[in-house]
Amino acid sequence: MNVVLRAVHDSDLPVFFRQMNDPEAQLMAAFTPEDPADWAAFQSLWRKIRSSGDVARTILADGDVVGSASVYGSPGEREVTYWVDRAYWGRGVATAALRELLAEVTERPLFARAAADNTRSRRVLEKCGFKVRAQASGYANARGAEIDEVVLTLDG
Repeated sequence: MNVVLRAVHDSDLPVFFRQMNDPEAQLMAAFTPEDPADWAAFQSLWRKIRSSGDVARTILADGDVVGSASVYGSPGEREVTYWVDRAYWGRGVATAALRELLAEVTERPLFARAAADNTRSRRVLEKCGFKVRAQASGYANARGAEIDEVVLTLDG
C-alpha cells in the first residue's frame, strides 16, 4: 500500500469528520472533542489548525483519503497526533504516515499522548522512536470518564 502525506484540502474535512464520528474509533482514541458530531465546531477547529503554524497533513493510502496527521503546539512542547480510518487499522498506514510526518518535521523533542489501553497507537509511536516517559490521567470525552494515559517523547 502506498502511503503519502499532502496538504489538507477543504474536500478532506467531511471525510475527517466522518472518520472521527466512528463510535469504535472514538472509544479507542478516547480523547475526542466534547461533541464530535458538532460540524460547526469541527470546521472552526480545522480553520484554526490550518491558519496556525502547526503542520497538518492528509494521509492518503493508494490515493484515498484515510486520515490526518499533525504536529502542533509551542516550540519545545510540540505534540504529534493522527487519526486513521478504522478500515485501515492494522495495515501499517499510521506507522508509514507518522514516519513521513517525522521526516518533514525534524525539530525535537516531540511529544505524544495515548490512552494507556490503546496499545495499537502506542505501538505505532514506539515503532517511530517514541519512548514512554510518563503516566498521566485525563478526562476522555468518548468514554465519559477520567482514564490513564501514557506520555511519550521523541528526542533528538
